[in-house]
Amino acid sequence: MKFEMIQVDAFTDKVFSGNSAAVVFVEEWLSDRLLQGIALENNLAETAFLKPNRDGWDIRWFTPTDEVPFCGHATLASACALHLRKGVERTMRFSTREVGDLLVTPQGDGYRMDIPRFDPDFAIPADALVNGLRDDSWVQLFRNRENYFVELASEAELLAYQPDLPRIAELGSFGMCITARGRDCDFVSRYFAPGAGIPEDPVTGSTHATLAPYWAQKLGKADLSAQQLSSRGGVLGCEVTAERVFLTGKAVIYMDATIHLG
Repeated sequence: MKFEMIQVDAFTDKVFSGNSAAVVFVEEWLSDRLLQGIALENNLAETAFLKPNRDGWDIRWFTPTDEVPFCGHATLASACALHLRKGVERTMRFSTREVGDLLVTPQGDGYRMDIPRFDPDFAIPADALVNGLRDDSWVQLFRNRENYFVELASEAELLAYQPDLPRIAELGSFGMCITARGRDCDFVSRYFAPGAGIPEDPVTGSTHATLAPYWAQKLGKADLSAQQLSSRGGVLGCEVTAERVFLTGKAVIYMDATIHLG
């Protein structure tokens, strides 16, 4: 069996930055064991698998260790691969198993993503996150359906933060996102998910489904600029509406490949 695979750096305009994702095209779903095996072999934060359907593509995402319900950067990577390698110019519809349809539209030299809005839930005890924090310098704690969030007092504190990954892994399937007001943008973030095989994610589109509404309310504006301050870095535009979040970002292809199985 042979499968086409394209590796894309998402939320960046140059290779070796942003967040790298593999996009694998299949005509029918492989077994979960094979899908997970491919993702483990790639050893990227996410591998996206695309299967054509009547209205677009079914999409599934796998980290090196688990299937995940929602991944933003690998969806952007999938749109880039379809646009630049398959000639798709229209809005692309990706059907997911848990978060509904995601729409991505080519826009100028980048892409505009239509994703769900997940408002922050503040009804969590402070000790829910103490295993991932070295001190009590946090400003606010909140969560969504799959992550915990911590607002820190400044971008400097966010950059200086040294994660205790074994302790954060005790959160299990939940990741932990730290965020702060930005110096050169509206807000910044970093994201850690060691329980899913991702020590620090370079750029995380899905966390902005909650970060953008949080900062929109806090800053009193619906259009925001964001940066993820990992070592690779990434840039996102965010627009918040009553029910959806729109992310804008760029992506570049790093590699075209063929997977050989057997």
